Amino acid sequence: MNNNPIGIFDSGIGGLTVANAIRQVMPNESIVYFGDTAHLPYGDKSPELIINYSKSISDFLLTKRCKIIVIACNTASAHAYEAVKKHLSHKIEVIDVINPVVEYVAKNYSNKKVGIIGTKGTIQSNVYEKKLSQLNANIQTTSLATGLFASMIEEGFINNAVSKAVIKEYFSIPGFRDIDALILGCTHYPLIKDEINDFFEDSVEVIDTAGIVAQYLKNKLIELNLNTSQTKPSEEFYISDSTPYFEKVAGAFFKGTIQLQMASIW
Repeated sequence: MNNNPIGIFDSGIGGLTVANAIRQVMPNESIVYFGDTAHLPYGDKSPELIINYSKSISDFLLTKRCKIIVIACNTASAHAYEAVKKHLSHKIEVIDVINPVVEYVAKNYSNKKVGIIGTKGTIQSNVYEKKLSQLNANIQTTSLATGLFASMIEEGFINNAVSKAVIKEYFSIPGFRDIDALILGCTHYPLIKDEINDFFEDSVEVIDTAGIVAQYLKNKLIELNLNTSQTKPSEEFYISDSTPYFEKVAGAFFKGTIQLQMASIW
């Protein structure tokens, strides 16, 4: 057993969907969350920059005595996962948000057509296609960079005319008219999952990536004997730049007023 917190980081509010899922699946675990709001979005940054940001944040989470780190950002997972593991020299386990989802899709969507959406950086890496083809060659994929989604969500444009127009514009292309399932390849995107479901009239299985990652993490903690025995978990939220909307979303997920702390780690 280990009562130290789980470290989670993302470029902004998107990783809160993963943190919330972790809280639902493992209500006794403490959480330290870092939102790199000074550098969002990661989707249009170079791989080198994303790696540097991810290493610095991981070092910060180590100072908070985290027992495991979750890279709750698809772009950082695509470009920095291996680099972060190497950088930490196996001091602690590192979990990304891509491999658990790929394993789940490969197991459950054979002979289906699966759409993949994400930031430009994630889609250009072809990471989902490569990993899926290695595990199950019978899955057909089609992908689309939906870079406006993350910025739109960070600005609070959810469930309104703006978000509905952007969703319609992106998905009204031939490649997505006959998909069976959709991978939300950015942790921001579950915040507009209901709107995406509405657009497809519930005819497409929109995969709950945050829930998949949370369950994968739970199994990993049990496997490593790192799960907690405490009954009064805590949450700490750090950001690298002020953003009122972050506090609003975090407060909605974690049911109350949260204490946001600024952390200048560069």
